[in-house]
Amino acid sequence: MTEIPASFLDLIQGPRVAAFTTLMPDGSPQTTPLWCNFDGTHVLVSTMRGFRKEKNMRANPKVTLLCYDPRKPLRSLEVRGLVIEMTEDGAMEHLDGLSELYTGKRPYFGECVSAELREVEIPVLCKILPIRVVTLDASRGGNKESA
Repeated sequence: MTEIPASFLDLIQGPRVAAFTTLMPDGSPQTTPLWCNFDGTHVLVSTMRGFRKEKNMRANPKVTLLCYDPRKPLRSLEVRGLVIEMTEDGAMEHLDGLSELYTGKRPYFGECVSAELREVEIPVLCKILPIRVVTLDASRGGNKESA
């Protein structure tokens, strides 16, 4: 595992901008904005069962997450990793926590999105093991990559 430097944890603990890239069946990238956090070992993201990124991660667990603060555009964190677990266990609780972190509201279904969506969307919690971490802080003289 590659460690995420403590000085960049604020970017992955939310609420910052995060772009998440998975690979389509034809190998082309598919990027979506999402909410994320970090448990000290894994990057944690949520998706819904049947969504394109969920299908992509099941077919190919290689992903990239780019986090940055729009107020400090010269500072970013890129995490390249492997999805090591996808589960519905604890996914709703995680999504409610992300909802509160990013919007100040919970529960996700009812406060962030329509409560009716709970009947058709099933949250999936995805754990990502960082394999390579690239940090950039151009205001401090450059970037650093760890293997």
